[in-house]
Parts: sequence; structure tokens; C-alpha cells
Amino acid sequence: MQIKNNYDVIVVGAGTAGLMAAIAAAEYGSQVLLIEKNRRAGKKLLLTGGGRCNVTNNRPTEEVIAHIHGNGKFLYSAFSQWDNFDIMAFFEERGVALKEEDHGRVFPVTNQSKTIVEALLNYLKELGVTCIFQTKVEKICHEQQQISGVKTDKGDFLAPAVILATGGRAYTSTGSTGDGYKLAKKFGHTLTPLYPVESPLISNEKFITGKVLQGLALSDIKLTVWNDAGKAVASQDLDLLFTHFGLSGPAALRCSGFINQLLEKQKEVKVTVDCFPQKTLPELLATIIPLLDSKKTTKNALQGWLPERLLAYFLTKLNISDLPAKQLTTQQITAFLELCKAFPVMINKTFPIEKSFVTGGGIQLKEVNPKTMASKIVNGLYFAGELLDIHGFTGGYNITAAFVSGHTAGIHAAMSY
Repeated sequence: MQIKNNYDVIVVGAGTAGLMAAIAAAEYGSQVLLIEKNRRAGKKLLLTGGGRCNVTNNRPTEEVIAHIHGNGKFLYSAFSQWDNFDIMAFFEERGVALKEEDHGRVFPVTNQSKTIVEALLNYLKELGVTCIFQTKVEKICHEQQQISGVKTDKGDFLAPAVILATGGRAYTSTGSTGDGYKLAKKFGHTLTPLYPVESPLISNEKFITGKVLQGLALSDIKLTVWNDAGKAVASQDLDLLFTHFGLSGPAALRCSGFINQLLEKQKEVKVTVDCFPQKTLPELLATIIPLLDSKKTTKNALQGWLPERLLAYFLTKLNISDLPAKQLTTQQITAFLELCKAFPVMINKTFPIEKSFVTGGGIQLKEVNPKTMASKIVNGLYFAGELLDIHGFTGGYNITAAFVSGHTAGIHAAMSY
């Protein structure tokens, strides 16, 4: 395809939001140029969902927005125009069969992210979008208060509308190095503080550094985050993984953003693991008493109560492992059950933003029109995706926010000139 210099809409960044923005603008009839600094499009998208691409979530729209806990309400207007069900319809219309897994997560039946990326790229080609790679945007040009195009290391390109979809600062190996923030700041846009979200948790607890529970996976636990005042700030009922550095798995990742915000004010953050979130202490007590009416040692009497290594750790911690089960005092039984319901782990930090999955913070939303994703500062500039101060939990919510904001920006950029 011949590359010209004049376009209706220029999209900067060929990630999740940028690809959808270019498609939406082209569907509306715009001549679109998509510029990407990497060798190929969708580099981060290819890595998502463990390489399977959790493309969206099948929950009702209200629930999806609630799971975009970092300013998801900003997207209400965008979702009213194009939502998670439209995302599913979009891919099915392109011949991509989808399937639903636990917690409403939607994946391609192929279990391969490249299926999603290829569908987007094939449709871009069909729509006649010009794509140029290994090209860096150095400046967004404007005349007075109107966008006029971009200056790149490969030349200048003109357009009355530019969509910034360059991603945040998470996963820098994919090219998300904060370029869009610098470009936006030159127009007077401001940033809220950036911090890691969906990030593994690091702990200096002795049982962590001693690798006592390394590799242990727990299903359907409740992880709760506490502030220094003893107030629960967040909790997640999901799976958890103990690692050589701390905690990972969906529950830990989802709590990480709240932990990072607390770590701005306090040195460490306490989290507690509830191994039996569906049962109260009295209910557990009623269940455990018959098991302890035994001549066996406590560790043998309680075999199967918890995963073997976790049970051994709790019993050793309380010095009751080899005691006869019948001899346990009410205090000892209560202490054990309290550990089962609220096992404390002190978190010192999370992985840095560059090694995290998602960026918290970004372009100040007060400076962006929620109906159009347009800048309120300069005409013709639009934003989409992780560049904005919006983030969600794992489970397809961040990709959904990127697709929806990208589609909204693309349509309104195309309508603007």
C-alpha cells in the first residue's frame, strides 16, 4: 500500500485500543493512518491471558464497569455506544469463535492470542487502513488550538484528528514506555500519579524467604487488604499462589493496586488469607470438633482439612502438630481456626510498574470528554486505552476498557472533521 502524507485520522499505537480506534474510524469512512514503533502490532495483546487472550468478559455491562475499579464510571457513556457484547459480536462476525470460561472470561476457541490479533489486522487491511511500523512519533503538530498532524522519525503526516493509544508504562518490553504521556503533556494535559496494578506481591516473611510454601496454589480463598487503622480496604475471592518472592495468582494481582496506594503512606501492608470464605468460625468449629475426637496426633487427625503443606505450616507455627488431637485446648483449636480464616502476610512492595501487567494512573480524566474521548484542551486530539487514568481487574476488563475507549475515540475522531 502506498503511503501518502494526508489522512483524516492518525492513530498512534497499534495495541488493543489503537487497533480498534483505527477500525472504528475507517468503518465510518475515514482515511486512516496507524503508526506503531514496534515491528508488529498487538505485542502486548499477544501476551495477555497467558498467550490465550482473555478478549472480554460476558458479565452484564454494569458488572463489567464495576470491575473496572479504577475510574470505570468514566466509561458509562462509551459503553452506552459500544460495549462488551459488541466486542463479542465484532469477533464472531470476523469468523472468530469464542468461548466463555469461569468468572465470565471470554477467550477465542483456538486458545491463541494471535487469532484475535490476526482478525484485527485482516479487517484493517480490508478497510484500507495504512499501517506503518518501526516508526516513532516525535511530536503532535497543531496550528493554534487545532491538531494538524504528527512529526515522526520517518517524516511528517497531516490529519485534523490524532488518537493517542500508546499504552501506559507497564510491560515496557512490549513498547509501553510512556511516550503518550510526554506527547499529551506538551498540550498542557496532566497526569495522575502512576503506579503498578495487577502486579505480584513481594513479602519478606520468613516462611516466604524460606520457601516453605513456594508453589502452593489455593483455590477460592478470600484475600483481604488492611490499612494501618485496621480497616479492610479491598478483598478478592479468587485463587492464590505462594511463590519464592511472595504472593501471585488472580487474588494477589487484583489486590495489588490497592496495596500500592497504601504503600505510598505506610511501610508495609497486611493482607489476610481466608481459606474458608464460605464458612464462619462457629461453622468451622462444629466441623472440626468430631475430627479431633481421636487418638491420632493432630496432624493425622486433620489430614485433608487443608492442603498438606499449609496444614503442616499452621500446626507447626502453633506447636500443636504432634500433640494428641483429643488434648487440644479450646484456645489452641480457636487459634488454628483463626489462622485458617485470617492467615496474615505482610507485604513490603509489589513488582515495579515496568514488570507489572497494568498501569494505574494516567491522563487526568477531567481533561477528557467521556462521550468522545476527545481532549478538552486542544481540538482534534483523542485518547484511548491504558494511557487514560482507567484500570480494571484481571478477567478481560482492561482489554474491554481498551476496546471500548478505542472504538469511541475512533468513531468520534472520524465524525469531527
